[in-house]
Amino acid sequence: MDDHGESAALDAGLSGALTGFGHRLMARVYYADTDFSGVVYHARYLEFFERGRSDYLRLAGVHHTELAEGKHGERIVWVVRRMEIDFRAPARMDDILTIDTRTEDISGARIFMAQQLKRGDEVLVEAKVEAAIIGDNGRPRRFPKEWVAAFMPKVR
Repeated sequence: MDDHGESAALDAGLSGALTGFGHRLMARVYYADTDFSGVVYHARYLEFFERGRSDYLRLAGVHHTELAEGKHGERIVWVVRRMEIDFRAPARMDDILTIDTRTEDISGARIFMAQQLKRGDEVLVEAKVEAAIIGDNGRPRRFPKEWVAAFMPKVR
């Protein structure tokens, strides 16, 4: 059955988009994201931010499945080393959220990212994330040079 190009359009929207500063992803708040008070449960914000980082990687050409299969000579995985979160205002069921992710710095095996979760122009939650890549033995691995160019923002 011909989908008249709808699959490509859906795939493009599913992963968000690379921007001049990094990456932007849109997401809706569902009932399952909320707690008994009708606002987003605090741990769910981590999931929204993870989706933003994962889709940023995917669109920049870094695929988790390829890393796990050893595309770079060994199995590599991403780990979050540190995260700092500021909760400013709650998101609520049916809100449409924007998750912006940008790279602030890359140093050796570590990447430092800043993320914002917004409803319209209102910043609801901000996060600073330090992540690293590690090999099978659990030891840090340097970022491949081609990744540095892919992740550093074009606009400051």
